[in-house]
Amino acid sequence: MRLAGSNLAGDTSGSVLPAQPRLLAVGKLLHAHGVHGEMLMEIYTDFPERLVPGVILYLDRPGDPLHLVKRRHHNAGLLVTLEGYTTPEAVAQFRNQLVYVQADDRPPLPEGEYYHHQLLDLRVNDEAGEPIGVVTEILETGASDVLVIRRASGKEVLIPMVDTFVREVDLEKKAITVRLIAGMLSEEA
Repeated sequence: MRLAGSNLAGDTSGSVLPAQPRLLAVGKLLHAHGVHGEMLMEIYTDFPERLVPGVILYLDRPGDPLHLVKRRHHNAGLLVTLEGYTTPEAVAQFRNQLVYVQADDRPPLPEGEYYHHQLLDLRVNDEAGEPIGVVTEILETGASDVLVIRRASGKEVLIPMVDTFVREVDLEKKAITVRLIAGMLSEEA
């Protein structure tokens, strides 16, 4: 079981502004680079190859969507050029802004792999069908991602996103079935 990056930013609706489509964070604009309006973007997405000229980008701040005109690799990031912005002064307004794409534009994943946003708000039940809670967050750790599940009591349960514990993910039913071990639920301790 594997999760792909591209966490949602902001609230669980995934939209930066009301009435916008569900959005995924793909990077962060850091600063202007050179004299032609390029900006250095820190990459958040597992699929930077999908950021090609013509892609529509959304930023944290209110405003119209932006079109990506050019991009090229630079160290661990990307240098991006946005349509209509050709000077360092023009792009300075975008400094430290998160960059989003529409969730519908994401590439399909292989069987058994999920985007973080697909799992947020899913109901979690144990193997006997007893409700545990709802996925509210996903922690990225070195070994495996961890589901943060909020119980009805308000307490949180942490369950590693590995086959040993996560038995089934059913996106259509909006449910996850997990195997618990003694001590996982704080009420047992």
